[in-house]
Amino acid sequence: MQAVEVKSFLEGKLPETQVEVEGEGCNFQLNVISDELATLSPVKRQQQVYAHLNPWIADGSIHAVTMKFFSRAAWSERT
Repeated sequence: MQAVEVKSFLEGKLPETQVEVEGEGCNFQLNVISDELATLSPVKRQQQVYAHLNPWIADGSIHAVTMKFFSRAAWSERT
């Protein structure tokens, strides 16, 4: 699995969300930039992302995922 695949897939499933992905193989680090997700609790945010990744996790395509969430304003201040 490639980082670009994960990025494209999640951005297609999560409207108004930018996803920056690092990693390769089956281990990925996600920076998820979304004003909508920023309003949710940390658990709800992760549930939104895992809901889409679970099939790949179940079949072993993805083994480990770490996530950080940012509002658009927080992301622009960071970069």
